[in-house]
Amino acid sequence: MHHHLIEEIEMWKARRNAVILAHNYELPEIQDIADVLGDSLALARAAARTNADVIVFCGVHFMAETASILNPEKTVLLPDLEAGCSLADSITAEQLKSWKRDHPEAIVVAYVNTTAEVKALSDYCCTSSNAVDVVQSIPEDKEILFLPDMFLGAYVKRMTGRNNIHIWMGECHVHAGIQPQQVDAVINQHPRAELLVHPECGCSTSSMHLLAEGQLPTNRTHILSTGGMLDFTTHSTATEFIIATETGILHQMEKANPQKRFVAANPNAVCPFMKKITLQKVLDALRNMQHVIQVQDELRARAKTPIDRMIAIG
Repeated sequence: MHHHLIEEIEMWKARRNAVILAHNYELPEIQDIADVLGDSLALARAAARTNADVIVFCGVHFMAETASILNPEKTVLLPDLEAGCSLADSITAEQLKSWKRDHPEAIVVAYVNTTAEVKALSDYCCTSSNAVDVVQSIPEDKEILFLPDMFLGAYVKRMTGRNNIHIWMGECHVHAGIQPQQVDAVINQHPRAELLVHPECGCSTSSMHLLAEGQLPTNRTHILSTGGMLDFTTHSTATEFIIATETGILHQMEKANPQKRFVAANPNAVCPFMKKITLQKVLDALRNMQHVIQVQDELRARAKTPIDRMIAIG
């Protein structure tokens, strides 16, 4: 069944001079047809340098918007308009304007999981893989507003040791659902495994605290972005890993390392938005040139500066 769809996708891709970008959390069959597969930073970089005329973005809405901001002359397609993000929805442009009024001197650092309107009001964007580097690039006496993820914000605050960071209380419902007690239970079942934790997780802040308190195996606990997790599992000599992030990433890990074992910290950590895009929807997007994501010029110009800074750092 898939074989026929994949052949048609390849044909239309050639006809449209298109490239398929897919996030690490997409369905396995979508990951398998991607020209570029990665975390949001890797995909932003790929979008910035592609020669294709059409970018089919298999991810969520804010990622397609970011690709459009970086490539105004290219057509960016999102195969399903319902692929949203609970984290991006946790702060609006109006809320950010109000927060900025309360802290007029502050530098705004927005996680890439935000709308174009929020990015346009920000000074820097960051991803989980370079959030610490971005904050460290800002002079220490500058007050920082970090949004929208409270777990990533707490991680950045701890790693940089800066007390002048104010954190927005937003969360990704999937990552927030990965709880410390679940992680503890899995560690007890797999005592020799390496623990890889995404900094957006509900367990990441407590994992850092427990690490500092000596409650977690210091040499076997690693806080990493999804891209960082993939690199780590490939290069590590360990054979067993506990993965605390959205479960979509296990597909790639198993493909790249068939001799190693991967255990989800929470098998129910599944993002429904990331699973909306199917092979049929990718084919429909290419065939009908549908759901074009375009950021208007004035907004794009303002949102591009913080994204360019993100891509340049780390």
